[in-house]
Amino acid sequence: MKTYEVEIKSLLGSKEKADKLKGDLKKKYPDTELVSHGKQLNHYFNTPHDLGLLIKNTEKIIPAEKRESLDQVLNHGQKISLRSRETDSSVLLVIKGSMSGDTSANGVKRIEFETKVNLKLDELDQVLLDSGCTYQAKWSREREEYASGDIHVCIDKNAGYGYLAEFEKMVTDENRLDKAKDELLSIMEQLESPELPQDRLERMFAHYNAHWAEYYGTDKTFLME
Repeated sequence: MKTYEVEIKSLLGSKEKADKLKGDLKKKYPDTELVSHGKQLNHYFNTPHDLGLLIKNTEKIIPAEKRESLDQVLNHGQKISLRSRETDSSVLLVIKGSMSGDTSANGVKRIEFETKVNLKLDELDQVLLDSGCTYQAKWSREREEYASGDIHVCIDKNAGYGYLAEFEKMVTDENRLDKAKDELLSIMEQLESPELPQDRLERMFAHYNAHWAEYYGTDKTFLME
């Protein structure tokens, strides 16, 4: 089954704004629960033109029942974003493909593949490097994930970006992507959490990618209009 992700980012900037968003979530949506809290390392990769070796090598390390989903993302996504992720308890392979004209890394509507692997982060990275991928950037963050029904709100403290919120909804029908996006934008309006414009987000992303070694694993941030 294909899984599609609708994700809209809002730049919070300060801890005070992040705390206000948490409080407003509980007031307007009393069923909101904190479902996870921890630190993450995310390593982004540039993918090769020919995905054959990448498919062959990754199929060796993912569960057999996940292989069809992997093929769907690689074959249906317009652009591919590939990353390895380490959380407090797991290492994951994450692949996202854009379903619209924006980028795979920061797009609003995407098809998504995610699975745990029985490898250390550096071991998964090596599989990807051996498949012709190259490092794009390494990211570190602390994340609190809240859920109300099928809506998830992640409040992150990111190296480089500072505090950022991600409003997310997953759907299994591509035709429901626009409706899900409208629903998220309505919730964000109620919470006074405006969407971070894609052009500004792309400038931030490009700046971080060019200077990631200065920020990765630190509390340093930058401001970019």
